[in-house]
Amino acid sequence: MTTPHHDGVPSPRAGHTVPSPVLPRLISVDAASFATAYWGRQPLLSTAAQLPLAFDDLLSADTIDELVSERGLRTPFLRVAKSGTTLAERSFTAPGGVGAGITDQVSDDKLVGLFADGATMVLQALHRVWPPILQLCQQLAGELGHPVQANAYVTPPQNQGFSNHYDVHDVFVLQIEGEKRWRIHAPVHESPLRDQPWTDRRSAVTARAAEEPLLEAVLRPGDCLYLPRGYLHAATALGGVSTHLTIGVHTWTRYALAEQLVAQALRTVAGDPTIRQSLALAIDLDEPTELRAETGAVRAALVAALERTDLEQATSVLRAGSRGSQRAAPVGPLAQLRTAESLDDGTVLVLREHLAATLDQTGTRTVLRSRAGDLPVAEEDLPAVKALLDSGRAVVADLGADLARRLIFAGVLTGPPTATE
Repeated sequence: MTTPHHDGVPSPRAGHTVPSPVLPRLISVDAASFATAYWGRQPLLSTAAQLPLAFDDLLSADTIDELVSERGLRTPFLRVAKSGTTLAERSFTAPGGVGAGITDQVSDDKLVGLFADGATMVLQALHRVWPPILQLCQQLAGELGHPVQANAYVTPPQNQGFSNHYDVHDVFVLQIEGEKRWRIHAPVHESPLRDQPWTDRRSAVTARAAEEPLLEAVLRPGDCLYLPRGYLHAATALGGVSTHLTIGVHTWTRYALAEQLVAQALRTVAGDPTIRQSLALAIDLDEPTELRAETGAVRAALVAALERTDLEQATSVLRAGSRGSQRAAPVGPLAQLRTAESLDDGTVLVLREHLAATLDQTGTRTVLRSRAGDLPVAEEDLPAVKALLDSGRAVVADLGADLARRLIFAGVLTGPPTATE
């Protein structure tokens, strides 16, 4: 048995402020309408006038300069493109100098020249390196139920970083600075999977891009464009420098569920000695009729095995994949040690946010599974841990000091909330 998923957001009754939802910042329709009319189906352009907040709290020109010149970024946290082509890493990296024997650090000297010459800078995985974007992405992933990532595209005036293409994930495009003209075309391959990139269909993409666009719009600061995977797009900066933040949503699909069910069915038929039997001696594999009877028997066995598949077993694999696809909220080793050393019976501890914690009580042992790893739970500690997952917080007196320290050092609990939380 597995307890319900807990994403680590403390409940309102715990006296802890729940962050405002992120999705309403990105869409001009209500969440229910977005889910039924747009999600995975069609683009949605939401202008700054239709949205509650601008995006200047997430990223700025000064932030970008700081990231590429002062933070010691390495590839692949930055890539550079020009005229639809990604440049070689050596064109924008250099050794780190004394005390940093690293050959692929981003070179601000090289970037200045490349950017002035019309190259686009792509800051990748900003959900790992810049706190405001990290927080937004973690919360949005919890709301959508799908993993997210964030890249920023910084394009000089009148330049296009990438040619017409489609992505294999949904995107929210947040215009941060400047203006960018977007041309959107209908898919040439609807709802592509992650192993079905646009480069497999170059000729079809080129032909479709030559047609009249489905949508053509200029994105200005504060505008947001949602594009389901598969929709062709290209963007050109207008006037000054243009910066947009792309939040990629790596959606879980029916195909992912199908993969798990088929894998389970294959494990089932592997236990059938009749399916493990060798094909006939001297069989001619170039003659399809010789395989007709064999194919019928195997198909029947697979269909029967699929009908007996266990949904819980399949979804448990997807849950594990979901845990591994995102990070829990950041936690500091020094802060955790200070918290553990200062405990008393009245200390309030909170469940680490975005932990995706569940109790797995399969078999004779109980394991707390989360993005912090797997932690065995003793039977006598089970009531306290269940209460913790239910409320999102606990008092040391209810946990016991030993269990509290164990959960702190496992990255499950963090220190008491501050007055501003």
